Amino acid sequence: MHSDLIIGVGRAELANLGTALALGLLVGVQRGWVQRKAAAGTRFAGVRTFGLFGLAGGIAGVAQGIAPALAFVVLAAAGALVVLGYWRTSAPGGDTVSGTSGLAEVLTMACGYLAGMGGLAVATVATGAIVAVLALRPVLHRLVRSLDEREMLAIGRFALIALVVLPLLPNTPFGPFGAWKPRQLWLVVVLVSGFSFAGYLAAKWMGPAKGLLAMAATGALVSSTAVTAAMAGRHRAGEDNVDLLNAAVALASAVMFVRVMALTAGLAGFALPTLAVAAVPGMVVSLAAAAWLRRRGGAPARASGAVEVRNPFDLAPALLMMAMVMAFTLAARWVLAGYGDRGLAAVLAITGTIDVDSAIITMGSLPPGTLAARVAGLVLVPPVVLNSVFKAGVLVSVGGWRRAWPGAAALLASVVAVLVGAGAVWSAG
Repeated sequence: MHSDLIIGVGRAELANLGTALALGLLVGVQRGWVQRKAAAGTRFAGVRTFGLFGLAGGIAGVAQGIAPALAFVVLAAAGALVVLGYWRTSAPGGDTVSGTSGLAEVLTMACGYLAGMGGLAVATVATGAIVAVLALRPVLHRLVRSLDEREMLAIGRFALIALVVLPLLPNTPFGPFGAWKPRQLWLVVVLVSGFSFAGYLAAKWMGPAKGLLAMAATGALVSSTAVTAAMAGRHRAGEDNVDLLNAAVALASAVMFVRVMALTAGLAGFALPTLAVAAVPGMVVSLAAAAWLRRRGGAPARASGAVEVRNPFDLAPALLMMAMVMAFTLAARWVLAGYGDRGLAAVLAITGTIDVDSAIITMGSLPPGTLAARVAGLVLVPPVVLNSVFKAGVLVSVGGWRRAWPGAAALLASVVAVLVGAGAVWSAG
């Protein structure tokens, strides 16, 4: 039995070493491809060397618990080679100075070490990130060259509100009924302003049509309300292609219906059949409206790379959205405090006005049997309806009626479709 245990441990260690070698070779393939046209003898590290760096880290990781001194010697020797390679390429008459390869070698050893220690998941994810960053070099360089001073200032502002202000805010309730949490409220500002800026950059690099619609679809996976507020801000800024902005709103609405059904399936599956009867028509109408508005918009007036807006990082729509969230959250807490569980449907409807996901999560957290399947599905309809009405209101109030009414009409048309589906379920019961 003791020998079987030793054999099992030995096999695990060999598997760790094999993973370390494979991860090193993976990085080496990318570096070797980049340096494939370099003259013979000018490359310090290629495919084999990176593979051996990974293996060296793996050996050190395996030896750490058995012979720490051996692990130190292996890592120190490999580190000395990295320093020697950088010294050689940065010396007068050497290749162009770059710290990328040296740092990649150090990180490859680190990933090999993690794999040798048994942290295969962390090592694999880290190696994938290394290869991705290295492979994105041309894209990242084009990105840096394409940015102007205004856009860099916008990136700095977003970093300030998302990476500095947000983590420092407390997440403890305050205000009437303890309805507000500073961090959650500021997250609304981060999402709306972030989607607005992401849409600006996507339109600049991919072209107004593809970039904006791609941002709307992916952004709606997080928050279609935030995407709508971002599009309203671009209406407010006076951007040219009005129909394209409205098409993005309709597309985000369609994605919202898909996300709602998927989340319901995962958290409150018993309510999905009823909800789907109402949600699918709304999704179809939203997709049809997005396609029609996109077609009506025709070719964008400006080519990619010439996108102009007055402010790529406008906080005004985000702050207005936060104020609306505060008002609706307070209303939901008031209903809950005044009517208790009897006001469950009202609370779900009000909270779902801003974030439909919260209503679904609340539904999924109820004790089994609290609501019948048909009733549960119907209870989730008001949050979806009010959320779409709310988005239409945000779009028109921020973006202006003259520019934003087609997008608002698409949202309200989806509401009608949802109500027709819900009515069919109600009459059938």
